[in-house]
Amino acid sequence: MDLRMFVDGAWRGARSGAVTTATSPATGEVIGTVPDGDRTDAREAIAAAREAAAGWARLSAFDRAALLHRVADVIEAKRDSLARTLTLDQGKPLKAEAYDEVGELILYWRMAAEDAKRLGGLLPPSSGRGTRALLVRRPRGVVGVITPWNWPYTMPAELIAPALAVGNTVVWTPAPSTSISAIALAGCVAEADLPPGVLNLVTGPGPLVGNEIAGNPGVDAVAFIGSTATGRLVAQAAASKATLLEMGGNGPLVVLDDADLDRAVAGALTACFLCAGQSCTAGERLLVHESVHDDFADRLTAAVRDRIRLGDPFDDATTMGPLNNPEVAAKMAAHVADAVARGATVRTGGAPAGGFPTGLYWPATVLTGVPADALAASEETFGPIAPIVMIRSLREAIELTNASRYGLLAAIYTEDLQRGLAFADAVRTGWVNINESTNYWESHLPFGGRAGSDSGLGRVGGPHAMETFTELQTVIIGAPAGRDPQ
Repeated sequence: MDLRMFVDGAWRGARSGAVTTATSPATGEVIGTVPDGDRTDAREAIAAAREAAAGWARLSAFDRAALLHRVADVIEAKRDSLARTLTLDQGKPLKAEAYDEVGELILYWRMAAEDAKRLGGLLPPSSGRGTRALLVRRPRGVVGVITPWNWPYTMPAELIAPALAVGNTVVWTPAPSTSISAIALAGCVAEADLPPGVLNLVTGPGPLVGNEIAGNPGVDAVAFIGSTATGRLVAQAAASKATLLEMGGNGPLVVLDDADLDRAVAGALTACFLCAGQSCTAGERLLVHESVHDDFADRLTAAVRDRIRLGDPFDDATTMGPLNNPEVAAKMAAHVADAVARGATVRTGGAPAGGFPTGLYWPATVLTGVPADALAASEETFGPIAPIVMIRSLREAIELTNASRYGLLAAIYTEDLQRGLAFADAVRTGWVNINESTNYWESHLPFGGRAGSDSGLGRVGGPHAMETFTELQTVIIGAPAGRDPQ
């Protein structure tokens, strides 16, 4: 399958003619060739977006909303093919996860369409006699969007849809390892027939395409979702521009001595093994009170063996598919080895599974006796791992949570609401779940990292990204000359 980028309303290859071969993590087979764009391609896309910006901004919020709903209509009609493409390209199970992501993708486009209709300005009082002050929200202009491979439909949509809805044009570059999914999504926008240049997709390596998009003076705002290391580079390139950065997490899932253990185990399964653990909100460490530690570990190990099914992601019985790329698999192996070297015990899993088409199939892994400073507990593993760290008190859970340089999300299980709220008050994370998994979110609520952490800046979710994608313009209306305002 020979695929193309989408620039200025047309499908085209890289100007250099370079392509990259895309291989499925699920089957190991070549599934297409993708244009290997560079700075030239990015500059042409930025020029197209800037040319289209004024006309798109002049449309009413209701006209833009109708076009965004048209995109959602196309996605709904292509639900089956989009889900299958996602499974083949990313690796997540078709029935257990891919269809859900397509469903959330539709939600993001429809939600942005409706939220933009309600985005208002302000009418503050003026100090001038008889004058009026208006604060009007204006689109930034051209928004550069750089997105990761773990949720290749919904994470672009939570940035692109609100950016478009409030009148910006977009230049988007996706993670190379899921470019085929990105092209499929861009195809839905193309079929919806938005004006040329409103959405532009450039595939290619981040150090070239992403860096050009972030730093080019023709881009007015930059939105990024991905790793902390890459996010820092994007922020440097985008200096002085409006930025929205959603970066890494090391969110703990805390289990206190009074927790409902069955509920906590169910939450841990979702926290650690949804998307094979490849989520910024994954339960990267389980902080479990010493009085329930052994019971919880036994229950979690049994639940993993009974309920997590690693296998062919196209099989309806599969609940967890392969990892997306070799780099993640290597990191998983390194973190398990480090934990074991520091005295941890592998309760289940612990090594790549054999008998599959690729070496990216890792079983759900549970570790006990993990030191708090082990890599598996202090860094973002981004794999199907449940490292259990024993704690002795709520205070210790708070201290370990705040000792991390990340500040994205934390979860706690306790039957005492006051203890749960005390945890929420004390931890420096942008989101706290009480008696819900770390991988519980609602798409309309603000999501992002706390200030000063390595988890990013700004908020996605519902209308909240629109605050970054617009700016306030102050308009003063003077009193009519020669008239008494009274």
